[in-house]
Amino acid sequence: MSTTNDVDVLPAERDKRKLRACLLCGLVKTAAQFKSNGCDNCEELLHLRESNKRVLACTSSSFDGVVAQLKPELSWVSKWQRTDKFTKGMYAIRIAGQLPEDMQSMLFQRGIKYRPRDGSVKD
Repeated sequence: MSTTNDVDVLPAERDKRKLRACLLCGLVKTAAQFKSNGCDNCEELLHLRESNKRVLACTSSSFDGVVAQLKPELSWVSKWQRTDKFTKGMYAIRIAGQLPEDMQSMLFQRGIKYRPRDGSVKD
């Protein structure tokens, strides 16, 4: 059983206007949470921790819908959203904006396919 309390994975703020979503994975947190802890899924790529500039560039405050994932590996919704390999938490369904070009280039160079979560890429 996980030692992480399920409440710990929820954003610290209930006011949606103060929440941001990671442009790579969709994880929803406050800007302060991204700055102090980074993104639970993407930190090794995006390096958000301790960087206001990176947090603002790689997250968006404009997103639609959220999905709470407590067991993403078992959820068909997580599979459909392509978040079944990510940590449990709150995830935005659609996010306005895309990662900066330099971040997209870095992902491409590492062999990681970037799929914007703004609805611009169709399956």
